[in-house]
Formats: sequence, structure tokens, C-alpha cells
Amino acid sequence: MCGIAGMYAFNEEGKKAFNRLDASIHSMLHRGPDFQQVKQFDTCTLGHSRLSVIDLSQEASQPFTDASCRFTIVFNGEIFNFKTLRSGLESQGIRFRTNSDTEVLLQLYIQKGIDCIHELNGFFAFAIYDRKNNELIVVRDRYGIKPLYYIITSDGCFFASELRALIKMGIEKKIDRGALYLYFKLGYIPAPYSIFQNVFKLEPGNYIHITPAGYTKKQYYQIPYAPLRIDEKQDYNQACNTMYELISSAVKDRLVADVPVGAFLSGGIDSSVVVSAAARYHKGLHTFSIGYKDHPYFDETRYANLVAKKHGTIHEVFQLSMREMQESLHQVLHHIDEPFADSSAIPFQVLCRHVKKHVTVALSGDAGDELFGGYNKHAAEFQILQGGIKSKLVGVLTPLWALLPKSRESFLGNRIRQLHRYASALHFTPEERYINWACIGSDEFVNSLLSIQETEKEGFNIFLKNYTSHFSKSHTINDILLADMKLVLPGDMLYKVDSISMMHALEVRVPLLDYRVVNFAFSLPDAFKIDQHRRKKILIDAFRKDLPEELLNRPKKGFELPLRDLLMKEWPELQELVDNDFIIEQGIFDLQRVKTSISKLFSNNPEDAHFEVWAILVFQQWYKQYINV
Repeated sequence: MCGIAGMYAFNEEGKKAFNRLDASIHSMLHRGPDFQQVKQFDTCTLGHSRLSVIDLSQEASQPFTDASCRFTIVFNGEIFNFKTLRSGLESQGIRFRTNSDTEVLLQLYIQKGIDCIHELNGFFAFAIYDRKNNELIVVRDRYGIKPLYYIITSDGCFFASELRALIKMGIEKKIDRGALYLYFKLGYIPAPYSIFQNVFKLEPGNYIHITPAGYTKKQYYQIPYAPLRIDEKQDYNQACNTMYELISSAVKDRLVADVPVGAFLSGGIDSSVVVSAAARYHKGLHTFSIGYKDHPYFDETRYANLVAKKHGTIHEVFQLSMREMQESLHQVLHHIDEPFADSSAIPFQVLCRHVKKHVTVALSGDAGDELFGGYNKHAAEFQILQGGIKSKLVGVLTPLWALLPKSRESFLGNRIRQLHRYASALHFTPEERYINWACIGSDEFVNSLLSIQETEKEGFNIFLKNYTSHFSKSHTINDILLADMKLVLPGDMLYKVDSISMMHALEVRVPLLDYRVVNFAFSLPDAFKIDQHRRKKILIDAFRKDLPEELLNRPKKGFELPLRDLLMKEWPELQELVDNDFIIEQGIFDLQRVKTSISKLFSNNPEDAHFEVWAILVFQQWYKQYINV
């Protein structure tokens, strides 16, 4: 796990930026504190900031060049089947001078070219420069676990693991107002967009091929999903057995490291499944949970303790105090290099900081909700598709839900909020419903906050609708899950995991995103994943014997925090970010709408005001740090 950056010059003007790559790599020191190096060629320069995980020797450091001095690689990530790939290459007479997966990846590319991507089981962003042919290939993994930003100008191509590293290369910092619109709708900016015009994120499962003549971008992978071909009569028990074996194998593969390995254990189904598998192969496994001492509504440590006890792990529970959350809030605000308003980054930052004291690698249960239908919106969509008297009754009571106080920070207030949102979605088409489920910022909030032309918004609304273009006429929950895999997972969940864990040089591995698990999951019918009473059916049933009974039917709880309470306590320190004169000077926000959100935050009916205010604060801190400097 590392940070990578590089430049490919189309002309002499492009080469003038080469001397900025040292600063670019240094800006990612948190990602790779073990070794930093830049290697320059005639038309290309590559840099690497290393976190040593496999083969800790100096010989495995990067940029790594093959014996012929023709090919050089910079690589962020891990290839979990590298030992198998290495054996195959050795049988062909290839000799290795390190024990790293980096060298295996480079040799595989030398032998097979870009087609080698299809043989990789792992997560990665890498670039390989062919000195002889003067060409550069830049690749991102199948699901977007590892980040990659890039910009291509008339002078050259510039890429990096983080936006801050591109900024150090001297790129133009012009805010993309359409991307800003997406940010306040979703809480994040999905690929291919970034907050800056002409700066892009390489989409998952894509690569860029750069030559003196220009560049081409190609997709090499997409999730195999053909709803009409799904066999509804598959044997459920056999599917459970297959899922058990695939996930167990994926977890075992991700325990390989030359540094200490542990696992996050939230008390939810996904992390519990990963821990149950890991504990079979890794005796004395360290597991880690975070609790909310002062906010029992958000605390799940009881369930995590049950799993840890069942599997005999060495379990650490970090009780998160309000003071620690306050400190983390400011640390997250100052670390983020692109506006990102998922507030679960705050407790996750505390967790990663504590975990790093014990291990360098941690397994996580991310992607279980997207693969197996674990979110509330999946249950809501299932209920709408089923129809019945319950749905009708919720719809009839819409005026009541609208009047009652709503808040995410209590059971009753959150339930009313969910019922109101459910009732509002009843009259939408499936495509409209999905966009509604995906968006956190309401149309009223975003449209009144930002002065964006309708023509600008139209293009980005069409962009969002493209995520529902695969919806079948019969419309299934799998349609929703595939959209989440393409939009929410890489744009929100995986971005958070990478950016916050690498803030502490902690490598997080995601077994449920082994491509064999994903491909199999999307070959299964809806009925294997969700029904009237249960979500994640096949995941629970496959691992039923490995999970405590108390977990099997427990309600869904996300990795949340008491954000409203936190913002109110920190308001004296935060309110300078929404200073009236500064907002007027910016010319981005409607001042009155900012004041409305703040008033709602402190009212008895906050609804989603905490998200609105948090999203504004995140942007303002980012703006002061990267624009108003």
C-alpha cells in the first residue's frame, strides 16, 4: 500500500514540470512513510512513497525497473495470487531478484502485455513505463479500491494517488460547478469527476494507454450481470456452500503479509463473517472495535464481543469519547484533499489511528451491503416491489410523517424520517427511486444553496441516471445492487476507507471484493439475498454455524456517529467557516440558505440539517486550505 505519481511529457513544456514530482511524492508521505523515490527518464518521470507490507527489503522498493532497464513500474496495492503467478513465470524460465508482488506484476506485464490484468486477484493502481517504445500504461483495479487521479493537457499526462499530489504538480485549480452540484447531492464526487475542471478520477476497471501521439482510455472489466440469464431454480444450499468456500478463500489469500495483520470487527454481519473466516487461518488474530461510551444508541460493541469470544480473537475495544470525536472531526477536516461529506470518516479515523499501533494490515467487511442487499433502501425497495397494505398505509399517512419531528440520532426520530422518505418514493419510477435513495442532499437544499444554471445541472442529472441504464423491465433488487457497486461503493465507501486508513499508513484489505465473490454474487437471484423478513440471506446462512445466534436477526446499524451533537458542541470553533462576509466574498453559496441549515441544526426538528451543515463545513475547510491560500 503506497502512494504513486508520475508525469508523461508530450513536449518540452511538459518536461518543465518534472522537477515538481519530488514535492508531489512528499505530500503523500502519510501513505508510504518507509521509502520515497523518484526516477526520471527522457519523456517520463515516476515517483513512489512506500508502505512496506510484502518483501520489506530495499531491493523491492519502487520505482522498480526490470533487469533490461526497459520497463519501470510504480504500484499501489497488493496482488494476492502473486505466488501462483510467480510459479508460472518461473516455469517459463523467468528469474526473480525479490520476493515482492511488484516484481511479479512487472514480469507478468512484460510477458503478456495489458492482458495480464485479467489474471490479477487484488486491488491496485499502477503505472508501467516502456522506455523502448516510449509508452505509459496507467491502470485502476476492478472496483475502485485504490484511487487514481489524472489530468491530460496539451503538454502531457499527470497522475497521482491523491488530489493533493496533483496540486503539487502545478495543475490549474478551477472548481467544477457541476461536480460541486454532485457533491451536495451525494455527499461525495463520483468518478470520473473531481472537484476541479479537467481533473478526473480513472473509473474502476479502466486503464489509460499513453504514447507520443496521445492517449486512449479503455474498460477491461465490468461486473458480469445478465438478469434474464439468472437461474431462479438454483439450489440454495449449494449456493451457500459455494459462497462459504469463495469468501473463505478470499480471506485466506488476504492474510499474506510480512507485517502484523488484524481485522476490523464492528459487530455487523459483514465484518463478523470476515473475522470468522480469518480466525480459522490466523491463530491469535487481533480484532478491533470502536464503541460510543456516551451514546449507547450508536454502540455495537456487545455484538463484536460475542464474535471475538466465539472465535478466540485478541480483541481490543476503543471507547470513543466526545473529546476524541471532537479532535478527530478537525483532523479529518484538515486531511481531506477533496470535498467528502461522509461523517463516518470521523470515527473511522479514530479506529484506524488506534489499530495502526498494533498492526499494519487490517481486513474489513466492506461491500457486503452492496453485494447482498443490506441497506435500509434495499429493504424499502423490496417492500415497494411487493406492494400490499403496509406500503399503502405508509403512503396514506404522508401528511403525518411530514409534520412529525425527524432526526437520525434517536430511534423514533430516525424511524419517522425513514417512513417519510419511503412514502415520498412510492410514486417514483424505479429509476427515480434509486436516484432518490442515493442522494442525501434534497433538491430544495442543493438548488437553493447553489446558483447553478439548469443546463449545467441537466448534464449531471443525466450522468446520475446512467447508473440506472441497466435496470430491467421486470426490475429486481440486483439492479439496485449493481448501481450501488458502480456509484456508492467506489465514490463513498472505498474512498473513505482508502483516504482515512492511509492517513495513518494502515493498509485495509477487502475480501468481499475478491472478483470471484463478486462475480458469483451477481449470478444469484434476488430471493437468495433478501425477502420479507431478512437481508443478506445467503451471507448469513452460508456462515450461520460460525456466527453467534444473537447476530443472525439483529437490526441493521451503520457505522454512524452522533454528528448533530458533535457539531453543536464544536460550533464555537467551526462557525468561522460559515462567516457571513467570507461566504459573500466566495460567491458560491446562498447565504440565507446556509443560515437556514444552521437554524435547523439547532432546532427541535433537525431532519437532515446535520448533513447539510457538515457538507458545507467540509467544503469551506477544503476551500480555505486549497483555494483561498
